[in-house]
Amino acid sequence: MRKVLLSVTAALLIAGCSEFPGVYKIDIPQGNVVTQEMVDQLRPGMTPSQVRYILGTPLVNDSFSENRWDYIYSIKDGDGQRYQERISLFFENDKLVRLSGDFRPGAKPETTR
Repeated sequence: MRKVLLSVTAALLIAGCSEFPGVYKIDIPQGNVVTQEMVDQLRPGMTPSQVRYILGTPLVNDSFSENRWDYIYSIKDGDGQRYQERISLFFENDKLVRLSGDFRPGAKPETTR
């Protein structure tokens, strides 16, 4: 009787982990949220502390170049689709000189989803 009860309990627990239609799945965001409005506030010549105030601490520190900051944001929605945005900032002599990635200063925000 004990074995049957343990088997049924184990089967129910395993079944609870499988995918059933209609089960709600949450979105999973990771990284730094960077908006077009935040990027529009950036100006050449800004100090790292000014940039950090606007964008927050970068997610990735480049161990080969301390003058490059990478901000990466990804979200995996409940359907399993992954969306990713990134921006890299470059400093020279503790001043912001350029950026690259999915955002452009002064650009209108695009919807990625």
